[in-house]
Amino acid sequence: MADNHIVSAFDQELNALKTKILRMGGIAEANVASAIQAIVRRDRALAERTISSDQRIDVFDSEISDLVTRLLALRQPMAVDLRFIVGAMKMATDLERIGDYAKNIAKRSTALGVAVPQQPMHAIPRMGELVLGMIKDVLDAISSEDAEKATAVRDRDPVLDELYNSVFRELLTYMMEDPRTITGCTHLLFIAKNLERIGDHATNMAETIYYIVRGQRMVSDRPKADVTAEMADPGHVA
Repeated sequence: MADNHIVSAFDQELNALKTKILRMGGIAEANVASAIQAIVRRDRALAERTISSDQRIDVFDSEISDLVTRLLALRQPMAVDLRFIVGAMKMATDLERIGDYAKNIAKRSTALGVAVPQQPMHAIPRMGELVLGMIKDVLDAISSEDAEKATAVRDRDPVLDELYNSVFRELLTYMMEDPRTITGCTHLLFIAKNLERIGDHATNMAETIYYIVRGQRMVSDRPKADVTAEMADPGHVA
C-alpha cells in the first residue's frame, strides 16, 4: 500500500511539472503575440504590459528548477521519467529565453521611428505568425508527448530562417539607398533576429520532447539556413 502511495505521489509531481511547463509556455506564447501586436500597432501600453509580464515567466522558471531538483534528489527517477525531468529543465530554459526575446521585441516597438519601410515592416507579422505556430505546436507536442508533431516543428525552422534572411537583405538595401531609414531599419533588423531566435528555441524544445518520447536524438541534424548566424546575438534594449 505504501509503495502505491509513493508511485501516486510521484505521478502527481510529474503532472505538476508538466503543468508548470505548459503554463510557462502559454505565457511565453502570449507575450510573443502581444509583442508583435505592439510592433504592428505602435502600442506603447501593450509593450509595457508585455515587458512586465516577463516576470511571470521568471517565476515559473524558478519553480520548475526547484521541482526538478526535488524530484532528482528524492525520487531517483529512471528511463522516460528521468528524461522528462531533465528535459523539463532544458525546456524551461528555452521558454525563459523566448520570454526575454519577446520582452526585447516589445522594447524595440517603442523605439521605432517614422522612417520605417513598409514592405519589411509587413514581414514582421509574417515571421511572428510562423513563430507563434511553432510555439503552439511544440506546446501541444509536450502535452500529448507527440514525437511526430515535435519533428514537424523542427522541420519548419528553415522556413523561418529563409524569411529572416530575406528581411535581412531587404533592410540592408533600404539602409544603403536611404540613410534616413537606418535607425528604423536597425530596430526592425533586431526584431526580426529576435523572432528568428525564438524559432530556434522552439526547435530546441521540439528536439527535447522527441528525445523524451523516443529515447534517442532526431535522426538528422536540423538544417540551418541563417546567413547571418555569425552575427552577435542581439542584446537587451536599455
